[in-house]
Amino acid sequence: MKMSLKETRRKATLKFLLLESKFNKLTQSRTRIVNNSTLCIKEERIALLKIRKDLKDPGNCLSSWIGKDCCNWMGIECDNQTGHILKLNLQNSRICTFTSIMEGSSLSGQLNPSLTYLKYLTYLDLSYNDFQGIPIPKFIGSLGMLSYLDLSQANFSGMVPSHVGNLSNLHYLDISSLFPSSLWVRDISWLSLLSNLQYLNMNSVNIRCSSTELFQAINMIPSLLELHLSFCNLHTLPPSLPFQNLTLLSILDLSFNDLNSTVIPSWPFNISTLTEIDLSSLSLSGPLSSKFGRGNLCKLQTLDLSENYQLTGDISELLEALSCSNQTLEWLLLSSNQLTGKLPNSLWQFNSLLELDLSNNSLSGPIPASVGNLSSLGSLNLQGNMMNGEIPESIGQLTKLSTLNLLQNFWEGTMTNIHFHNLTNLMSFSVSSKNKSLALKVTHDWVPRFHYLYNVEIRDCQVGPAFPNWLRNLKSLLNDIVLVLENVGISEEIPLWLFNISSQIWQLDLSHNEIFGYLPKALNFSSSYSPTVNLAFNQLKGSIPLWSGVSALYLRNNLLSGEIPVDIGKEMSQLTELDLSNNYLSGSIPLSINKMQSLSYLDLSNNHLVGEIPIFWMGLQRLGIIDLSNNSFSGGIPTSICSLPSLFILDLSNNNLSADLSSAFQNCSNLKTLVLKYNRFFGSIPKDVTKNLPLLAELLLRGNTLTGSIPEDLCHLPFLHLLDLSENRISGSIPACLGDVHGYKLPQTYFIYLMYSFVSEDHVPYTRHIELVFGGRIMDYINQMAVHSTIDLSKNDLTGEIPEKLSELVHLGALNLSWNHLTGNIPSNIGSLTDLESLDLSHNHLSGSIPPSMTSMTFLSNLSLSYNNFSGQIPVANQFGTFSDPSIYAGNPHLCGTPLPTHCSSLMLPPRDEEEDANEDDDKSERFWLYGSIAFGYITGFWVVCGSLVLKRSWRHAYFNFVYDMRDKLLVFIAVNMVRAKRRFGLETN
Repeated sequence: MKMSLKETRRKATLKFLLLESKFNKLTQSRTRIVNNSTLCIKEERIALLKIRKDLKDPGNCLSSWIGKDCCNWMGIECDNQTGHILKLNLQNSRICTFTSIMEGSSLSGQLNPSLTYLKYLTYLDLSYNDFQGIPIPKFIGSLGMLSYLDLSQANFSGMVPSHVGNLSNLHYLDISSLFPSSLWVRDISWLSLLSNLQYLNMNSVNIRCSSTELFQAINMIPSLLELHLSFCNLHTLPPSLPFQNLTLLSILDLSFNDLNSTVIPSWPFNISTLTEIDLSSLSLSGPLSSKFGRGNLCKLQTLDLSENYQLTGDISELLEALSCSNQTLEWLLLSSNQLTGKLPNSLWQFNSLLELDLSNNSLSGPIPASVGNLSSLGSLNLQGNMMNGEIPESIGQLTKLSTLNLLQNFWEGTMTNIHFHNLTNLMSFSVSSKNKSLALKVTHDWVPRFHYLYNVEIRDCQVGPAFPNWLRNLKSLLNDIVLVLENVGISEEIPLWLFNISSQIWQLDLSHNEIFGYLPKALNFSSSYSPTVNLAFNQLKGSIPLWSGVSALYLRNNLLSGEIPVDIGKEMSQLTELDLSNNYLSGSIPLSINKMQSLSYLDLSNNHLVGEIPIFWMGLQRLGIIDLSNNSFSGGIPTSICSLPSLFILDLSNNNLSADLSSAFQNCSNLKTLVLKYNRFFGSIPKDVTKNLPLLAELLLRGNTLTGSIPEDLCHLPFLHLLDLSENRISGSIPACLGDVHGYKLPQTYFIYLMYSFVSEDHVPYTRHIELVFGGRIMDYINQMAVHSTIDLSKNDLTGEIPEKLSELVHLGALNLSWNHLTGNIPSNIGSLTDLESLDLSHNHLSGSIPPSMTSMTFLSNLSLSYNNFSGQIPVANQFGTFSDPSIYAGNPHLCGTPLPTHCSSLMLPPRDEEEDANEDDDKSERFWLYGSIAFGYITGFWVVCGSLVLKRSWRHAYFNFVYDMRDKLLVFIAVNMVRAKRRFGLETN
């Protein structure tokens, strides 16, 4: 298994210090022989004693600084002729014993100005000490003879004094810092004065000037061979080559700078003198092979472009561009990018390669058989690609190979003894197949030829049914054996030889097999690297074992029974992680668990535990996860749980707990997930949520007897993205302010980071499980699956309308408001919820039409609108064309269209609501009065005029005489005007 960076560095440091200690003794004895006939200058000896007086030396590393002959003191070297001190080497690993180094007994205190009396000093090394943040003294600039100055990793801080620029004889300058940005520079012009400099290391120095100023100063140092500017807070790189004078540059390190401009510059690949290029972790992007000038990097030994994540290109084209360095290239590190293509057969030409790391890219195809010609290769890492095919037997020819990592690909076929035939130096072997098409079969009597193998990781392959007998030869000098056989088809008891090496094991993972039998009750895992044991998902029986020394124990999903041992806390006090879930354990939680003061998570879920939850939690200050779900615990929730400063997940669901929640959970300031489903909690939702649970992201209270309304205080939780209050007795309306909750406006990937920032690189310590109900189906989210942002308020007594503001929760994944008493329409802008996958509004009193905007919800896969009062035509566009189940719309008699049997007429009037019906009644009333008034006026006018003529004879004669007279006059008028018109237009005939 891949070791964490911390552990890797720790081991490297140990080995380095061992070698350094031996080298120191040889150097010290040699120095004494050379200086045996030389006495140092009195004034310089006095200066050294003043320097020692101001230094703190808890490890007594300067114990040799006694007597008159200072040239024989530890770390001092004098001129053989004059006796003047030339070198002062106080590097921690040079002057201190190995024991002092491991105890952290480095030099500290102040640097006495008497250092300037050493006028002939050419070499000063104060590296790897701890000067506790004091600034670099300005008087160092007075040591004009210095050619070597090393202040690295010595915990200086503040601004680098420009007086360093006075040291014009410097050939070597290292002011790199252990802590990024503790040292800083703003004006870098002093650097251009060091024209003789050959080595410059400013790693982790915060360079606050522009990159133009920086590289202009560097360009004034023509003798420069090595340039190290890692972690310097650089935000840009010059787009073109500024180095007209740097014709000797051999090593260029610009790694771990957060560049704003992500385009990879071409000039680093055009410096023909370079032997090492490190541009890792710069956020570079774009095609890689096009930046290489073919034939420019013929001296290249190291190329590190790892962890840029957006670099693209074909691996075969890249190797072709590097072809002129095929005899010199030793380290090619291109991990964690987006490289594609297949490894070419021409790979064999790079026969000087010591390490090839192409992990975490998108490479495809098989490993070429020509890999067997890489006779110098010590490490091959192809983890995390899409490579397939059979693993070639020629890998067995790599006699110097120590690390082989083939994890997370699509390998096929079988690996046999031949693949390991000549791997005599193999120390670490890792392989897995995503499609589980690889088998590892060796003969039972095979004796491997490697003697240093200590790390074996085999996942998702066929190895069983028996344990591989050849693994009994695992050995480690540092008691750090790693053995991972996960999901490899083993179905037998654990062999005795495996338990016999328990004291050397750092990690043992036999999970997801069919291993049976009983575990030894007592074993001694005494490795100094905090060993972890994972035997989850097997068929092991018996009681919980007591294995001293183990830091993490995972026995999840087995057949273990009985009570948890009463003295488990005493016998396994070093435990940091304990997972006994999904077994058949009974009894109560033993009080001795309180003695596991380093415990970070405890998972006892899915057992048959009873009794009350203990009140001892105050002693477990590091506990971050408590999962006691699916047991039979009773009583209330101890108030002491909120005293745990690191607690962020608490799951007590599916028990018999009973308490008033309204006053529970006071000051649970770090709690992110609270799951109390299916208990007998009563009262209202906890009060002052934003005050007592300010970081709450997941609140699941389904299946209790909570009453009251939904408090608007929930709307002020910035990270809330899972809210399940279903199956309670909550009343009132849905707060409109839920539409303002920021958590529902963030993508799901954000919450993966938020909830899993505690997950280590090598394993997931907690099998997290969240159950949500979508469309009547229970969805179980495990580990790092992206959990849908959810609001579930179903099966309550909610009234009122659905707030329009809920349409603003753009990343909401599921909304369930079914089985309430909601009225009104579906919000018209609900189509804005483009991430919504599940919507259940069934069994309410909603009315109106289905909003057309819902056709924009293209991710919608679960929909239920049944048993409401909806009317009109069902939309047919996008996702609605896939909803063929009529039950989705059942109980809405006024709905029509597919998939219902009711057809909609093309002339069908738009559906009318109550307001329209009221308006129609008003219109009918107005028309009635209009027509009535017309009829009344007609009748009245008829009888006033015509009736008088019928009743009075003289009026009738007068009326008709008037009509006849008017007729005669009208006829005469027409005849006279017709004659006049004919005359005017010449139409009269003779």
